[in-house]
Amino acid sequence: MRVSDIIEAFIKDMFEEENSDYIEIQRNELADYFNCVPSQINYVISTRFKPSQGYYVESKRGGGGNIKIRKVATTHEEYIMHIINNIGENLLNSDVDILISDLLSYSMINEKEAKLLKVATNDKVLKLPNDVKDKVRARIFKNMLLNI
Repeated sequence: MRVSDIIEAFIKDMFEEENSDYIEIQRNELADYFNCVPSQINYVISTRFKPSQGYYVESKRGGGGNIKIRKVATTHEEYIMHIINNIGENLLNSDVDILISDLLSYSMINEKEAKLLKVATNDKVLKLPNDVKDKVRARIFKNMLLNI
């Protein structure tokens, strides 16, 4: 596993341990714990804990970088609708990978559905100009989630 994956898993485990819909972390303390730079923590939070993935992040300046991460959805349907509503008009292939990983880890989809989502939104399938590809990918992904 890469450091980013380990940090993500650690933060998600904190939600489980605290049995809460939010956690607070100190960016510098977490960076020291994982022996990495604070910007690595920022990267993980900005790419793995986005609103489209069911999280809101509040960041406070100073004091070691206090960060509050809040889960926003509670039921299966609310979580799926939250993702659909926050995807926007464009969706990168790398974002699809992260969303599928999250959906699998929260048991929102099964392995077969994950493969179908991945195949239908893959760059190899969407042989379109770059300015159109991410828009089409977003529409396909949203519609498939609505029907799962």
